[in-house]
Amino acid sequence: MKATGALVATLLFFVPAVIGHGYVSILGVDGTSSFNGDEPTEDGQSTQPSAIRRISKIDPVKGASNPFVNCGQNATAATLVAPTNAGDSLTFQWEAGGGEGWPHDMGPLMFYLANCGDTTCDQFDSTTAQWFKIAQIGLMSDEVTWYQQNLMAGGPANVTIPSNIAPGNYIIRHEIIALHLSNEMGGAEFYPSCSQLNISGSGTGAPTSSELVSLPGAYADNDPGIYIFNGPMSNYTFPGPAIAAFISGSTSTTSAAGSPSSTAAKSSTAAKSTGTSKKASSTKTSPSAPTSTSTSTIPSTGNAAAKCRLVQQPGPLTRRHFTQAMRRLLGFESH
Repeated sequence: MKATGALVATLLFFVPAVIGHGYVSILGVDGTSSFNGDEPTEDGQSTQPSAIRRISKIDPVKGASNPFVNCGQNATAATLVAPTNAGDSLTFQWEAGGGEGWPHDMGPLMFYLANCGDTTCDQFDSTTAQWFKIAQIGLMSDEVTWYQQNLMAGGPANVTIPSNIAPGNYIIRHEIIALHLSNEMGGAEFYPSCSQLNISGSGTGAPTSSELVSLPGAYADNDPGIYIFNGPMSNYTFPGPAIAAFISGSTSTTSAAGSPSSTAAKSSTAAKSTGTSKKASSTKTSPSAPTSTSTSTIPSTGNAAAKCRLVQQPGPLTRRHFTQAMRRLLGFESH
């Protein structure tokens, strides 16, 4: 019994490391349709048709030059393309392993598009993509609470397709950067996710060549929005290019809490380089802005793995549920 109890305790120790990362589980399109994403597994086998490109594991991408900054860990093309219209709103529901909620609450949310050209995006090699930024969001108006905290509260990340964009085949790349370890060079955690779209409309908007970047290539590990060795972050600088200028004439903003604005704050000034759908009732709505209980500063230095475990801990409720499940599984009961 003692040995079994020790095993349970050991497993509980590793729970945060398992659930402390995530992937896009649902892509919602304008409240009318949605696509489920496959939970990542190393075998690379897709279990359902989707417009969300599949990744092999929920671990973060580490290092700004890592090739998986492109679309995620070993990302593979999806089988479907999501029909969308210029001006449509998209929602990205994030979750961690085992169906747990998103565990992080510090860092920006960013959105890019890349034109797939004449080929449909299910046939497009995203490593050749030229990306342009359409939206980004970081701190709320209190300059303390990050919009990423809405994801931790169970809400989706929201973005609106630019209303004046030229129609065509596009990949949308949504990215979370978790900054809880960003006081160490290479400590920032990148969580990119790519989905395949076909955008209809009558617009003509397009980025200029100077607004296009490669990923990886647009970031460096020492960028001020990636390596932050000393808080606070009220003057946070978004990594990567500025939002494409043509979007300033678009209606590509939303009013829901947690939704990014195409006119959001400053970015790094220089880029480093040039279906079957389901009704979206399963897509969660975004919660109201959370109440801040602490200032937004970088954690003090120390053991990185220990800090990551502390940040990723989802709370006593989740821990208790896991404990109960393990006790049932192993036939262990406390007295």
